[in-house]
Amino acid sequence: MAGVFGRHYHSPDRCERTEMAEPDDTDASFLLDLGRHVRTMRGRRGMSRKVLAKVSGISERYIAQLESGKGNVSIMLLRRISEALATPLEDLLPSNESSADWPVIRDLVRRATPVQIAHAKDVLSGLGRFGGMEREATFHGIALIGLRGAGKSTLGKMLADSIGWSFVELNREIERQNGLSVSEIIALYGQEGFRRMEQTALSRLLARQEPIVLATGGGIVSEPITFDQILTSFYTIWLKAEPEEHMARVRGQGDLRPMADDRAAMQELRTILQSREPLYARAAGVLDTAGLSVEAAAQKLVAMVSPVLSRDAGAFGLREAAP
Repeated sequence: MAGVFGRHYHSPDRCERTEMAEPDDTDASFLLDLGRHVRTMRGRRGMSRKVLAKVSGISERYIAQLESGKGNVSIMLLRRISEALATPLEDLLPSNESSADWPVIRDLVRRATPVQIAHAKDVLSGLGRFGGMEREATFHGIALIGLRGAGKSTLGKMLADSIGWSFVELNREIERQNGLSVSEIIALYGQEGFRRMEQTALSRLLARQEPIVLATGGGIVSEPITFDQILTSFYTIWLKAEPEEHMARVRGQGDLRPMADDRAAMQELRTILQSREPLYARAAGVLDTAGLSVEAAAQKLVAMVSPVLSRDAGAFGLREAAP
């Protein structure tokens, strides 16, 4: 099988190679941007080059060339990469679009019915009856985001115990609702199927209308609609740490996914963190746990959310805020 992929995808066709002109500066800049986008999307998905190569059927060496801006990529090969990453093809292409809301709007339009699209067009053009109204945000509690090993489960449970709320790990909720482990879901349905179940589980949690402390999966930020729901429904806090601390904590838990047996594990972790940092940074608050004991980090977390509870907890009829 590897030989088949090698013949078809490792390099451009010989005839194409001899007929194509040398890339100019604009082409070289485009290829560099393209490589950066592919590397960023791979990082957001938490995939190593080795995993991406296995899923896409493209050699790891060629993916490395592509990410470095040296790969003369065909559109068919790029499509295979986008499918392996379970991300729209256009997200891999360099773009001047800088709005953080654009991916959310795009994905909502893709799922909309013709009637919903017609209403949206009216609103955007100023003709709709909701044209001048802002979306009302509902406070559902505190959500913790961050890379695996940030302490979301440990600190989230301690925070929930401190303020008397329920603590929910979103991944465990997905497993409970579907009767399968996360690894089994991904093996059976792929990343795209897992993300659909993640969004369903989150919607069901929000429908409960009760305050919770929610620990999310590290890759939730790569799903525009789901992450937007988190940001608008919870006071979101990014638990931040140094890459070395993330790695030490994950190894301490005996969990090496998805970096097991990877000699470049630390570099892959840095790539994932660097790719996700702009999304994690959209959180309302940031708690840097670097160098802190669990107890010290928990105290800081409680202090951070106290003003938020004083302001928003009334929505649940709570008389007292956090201690």
